[in-house]
Amino acid sequence: MQEPHVVALVPARGGSKRVPGKNIRALAGHPVIAYTIAAALESGVFADVVVSTDDERTAGIARHYGADVPILRPSELARDTSPDIEWVEFALDTLSRRGRDYAAFSILRPTSPFRQPETIRRAWQRFEGQGDADSLRAVEKCRQHPGKMWVANGDFIRPLLAGGPRDRPWHSTPYQALPPVYVQNASLEIAWTRVVRETHTIAGERIVPFFTDGHEGFDINDAYDWWLAEELVRRGEAALPAVRPMAYIL
Repeated sequence: MQEPHVVALVPARGGSKRVPGKNIRALAGHPVIAYTIAAALESGVFADVVVSTDDERTAGIARHYGADVPILRPSELARDTSPDIEWVEFALDTLSRRGRDYAAFSILRPTSPFRQPETIRRAWQRFEGQGDADSLRAVEKCRQHPGKMWVANGDFIRPLLAGGPRDRPWHSTPYQALPPVYVQNASLEIAWTRVVRETHTIAGERIVPFFTDGHEGFDINDAYDWWLAEELVRRGEAALPAVRPMAYIL
């Protein structure tokens, strides 16, 4: 059987308030986006690796490291509040108009630099092997259980989750006795393109979990995360994907 035609979509808008320029900020000698592009290319899963950005400089860096940037993303699709479905539809429609159609796509965010080519291969094998799935999403066990969370309501608080085992509320249940709960991370998502066309979502209804290991799901969201990423690399506690091109001079 012929392998499905799959495209990697790397979102890298130019604006970022918490970590300015985070998608192209240097980490261990390369712009951080280089590690996502390198992992995608080396994985062997994708027919194309496409970066979606509204920023000319980011586009030039992406091309330097081997990605395709067929068109800049419109500014109205690159706001802080822009949902993923908008730029994903724009990217897939733009590629389709150029005769480039894909059976599936994967979203690989530049802010997860420790995702390896093998991570992507494992995720694709998991997704492809689950024939009735709409999509796959990377998850990890949450550190703060929602059973211990509260919502402020005027002068009082109430538990986020009502009920509990037998006559004991969740918030008074030992952590070890709480049911496992997983939180999504930014490492990767995979979905059939039909899901976008049919449901106007990037996930659909039948979502397969991909349990990331170690630092595969590490995501840079703020200045502390950036410092930690640098420390993990410096101490040799996390490995970055190998990058083949010479470093882009920022």
